[in-house]
Amino acid sequence: MPLAIAYGLTLVIFAVIDTLWLGAMGERLYRPLIGGVLAERFRAAPAIVFYVVYAAGLALFAVRPGLGEGWRTALVWGGLFGFFAYATYDLTNYATLRTWSLTLTIVDMAWGVVVSAASASLATLAASKVIRLVG
Repeated sequence: MPLAIAYGLTLVIFAVIDTLWLGAMGERLYRPLIGGVLAERFRAAPAIVFYVVYAAGLALFAVRPGLGEGWRTALVWGGLFGFFAYATYDLTNYATLRTWSLTLTIVDMAWGVVVSAASASLATLAASKVIRLVG
């Protein structure tokens, strides 16, 4: 039960923060650099699957340890999880896509660290409170 609570909170927190980032930076950062390879219409299903899967990893590898050791542990493990996951994506794209720039690689990897660390620590704090309330 505690891990399910942590997962649900991680999913909501990560999805909200990342959606706000993409809404704010999509036209300013991503479209000018990679607009030529973007789909004409947004495909919701793969995005939903990403959030479900990524939040599961974040909850398992960062929030779960944070529940036992505190939000700072979740912050560190979340940041590392984000670094490795976003580095895999961004560096592969930089290696293979003509329009993927070093600037985008660095900014997006930094975002992965920040959003993952923030989401994991916030989810840990929230889950700890909810778990105490429900016993």
